[in-house]
Amino acid sequence: MPEKSSKNQFGGQAVIEGVMMRGRRYWALAVRKPDKSISTRLFKDISLTKKYRVLGFVFIRGIVALIENLSLGFKALGYSVNEATGEEIKFSKKEMAISVSIAAVFAVGVFFILPTVIGRSFSKFFPNSIVYNIIEGLIRIGFFLLYIGIISLLKDVKRLFQYHGAEHKTIQAYENGEELIPENVKKYSRLHVRCGTSFLLIVMVVAIIVFALLGKPPILLRLLYRIILIPVIAGISYELIKLAGKFSKYKIVNIIFYPGLLLQKITTREPDESQMEVAISSLKKVIDAEAGADQKMKTDKLNQK
Repeated sequence: MPEKSSKNQFGGQAVIEGVMMRGRRYWALAVRKPDKSISTRLFKDISLTKKYRVLGFVFIRGIVALIENLSLGFKALGYSVNEATGEEIKFSKKEMAISVSIAAVFAVGVFFILPTVIGRSFSKFFPNSIVYNIIEGLIRIGFFLLYIGIISLLKDVKRLFQYHGAEHKTIQAYENGEELIPENVKKYSRLHVRCGTSFLLIVMVVAIIVFALLGKPPILLRLLYRIILIPVIAGISYELIKLAGKFSKYKIVNIIFYPGLLLQKITTREPDESQMEVAISSLKKVIDAEAGADQKMKTDKLNQK
């Protein structure tokens, strides 16, 4: 296994019968096939924040990352369905864009618009705008928790959450310098401070603060704010989750972000050894690719001297 580089920070996502792992320049997908073998594929995908400097500025990069992660997530899911079922199902770019759009509209409608509409019914009882926005925010968080709770009861989702746990445990083993084998991976926590679940909860909390600063305008203007400020809220939340990941070894950081870790007890499950093997296969693939790219850059610099 290549030596761990401080420059390389990996993230991932659970997919159907597999795990996607992403580095700076590559992402890998490992899926358990019907014959029980593991299919591992590597893809090159450099973020727009690396190609265009302006998109890498603080707050802007969070918005770009959110869009890219949504797109990549759906792409990885599409590939995983093909590998896990043994059937060839192709998704066009148009179909992918429609799927992402539907998911985005659903999320905005349920978690931002609906709580505001409900909040209108009791708005007159809370003339203080800060109190009102806190209550509306709690409704938003309540919807989010209810959604997570309901889908966690589904059999297929429970298995997906096991792969989510395998992803976290594998990344933490890597971050602690362990050899990536199931025996080492299984001893690590399935909770990780940089998890997307924690990010979504941070979004909900940041939304309360941002909306509270705007007071309590007329309902139509309130709804407009809820929509147009989502990128701003995502940008702020992204920076907070990056800070949490950077300083995760400090106890105070884990205390502050503990609610997100607590929520991961629902969105992750303890994986079995076969699922950890899949996550390991995916992470090793992207680690090797990133290490190779780093070595090539060093060689090219030496040759230029």
